[in-house]
Amino acid sequence: MMKRILLTGATDGIGLATANMLVSLGHQVLLHGRSADKLDNVVQSLRATFEDAQVESYLADLSQISEVESLAKGVSAKHDTLDVLINNAGVFSASNPKTPEGLDVRFAVNTIAPYLLTQRLLPRIGKSGRVINLSSAAQSPVDAGALIGQCRLPDGAAYAQSKLALTMWSRHLALSLGDEGPAIIAVNPGSMLGSKMVKEAYGVGGKDIQIGAEILTRAATSDEFASASGQYFDNDLGRFAPPHPDALDDEKCQEIVDTIESVLAEIQNPKQTES
Repeated sequence: MMKRILLTGATDGIGLATANMLVSLGHQVLLHGRSADKLDNVVQSLRATFEDAQVESYLADLSQISEVESLAKGVSAKHDTLDVLINNAGVFSASNPKTPEGLDVRFAVNTIAPYLLTQRLLPRIGKSGRVINLSSAAQSPVDAGALIGQCRLPDGAAYAQSKLALTMWSRHLALSLGDEGPAIIAVNPGSMLGSKMVKEAYGVGGKDIQIGAEILTRAATSDEFASASGQYFDNDLGRFAPPHPDALDDEKCQEIVDTIESVLAEIQNPKQTES
């Protein structure tokens, strides 16, 4: 059965490989990217490769909260329903590590943007739908000061903390929605896959990128993930497995969600938060 799938970060790495795989299987894929030229090239390539390709493109810089909002509005304006949201876009390092709102770009793109996008699109995703969040084997305890942009961390630490924060809010949202919402699943696609991010961060070619594309496609479309809400899939092990212990701590997960909500409230309603 054809699914309508929004895939963020679809112009490079695992996202691009996943886009090709999903389109080849006949799914309608809404492609997100932050470069208009790259998006156009991906759309043209997919349509040239697959005769019946059903693709759309959406431009947004996920480091800016206003553009995350615009992305959600753009998708909602064109589609009443969405079967799957794959929050794949991620950042390890950047020439400017601060966003216009003063956040660390890793937390903004890897944690806060997918949280906000998911919240905004939940009304479009039915109970049988799914939200697949790209986590990582790299997970470490979250510094609340770093999450709100008050302190700067080295690239590796910021990335690992942002991915644990993502995994934590994934489980919290899954538990809070229960049977009333879509399945929310965090997935480690595999360590050291050959993405541009891995090459830039570690200077190595990495493993076959298709490993990541295959597990994201499975997570989005196969029956084995339909009832896995709140779980963490570790593709290094090839199975569902316990995440970092902090992601199993309900109180800590609530604190992460509260912090994200406070960040969003301050950005979106600065006068109200100051009064």
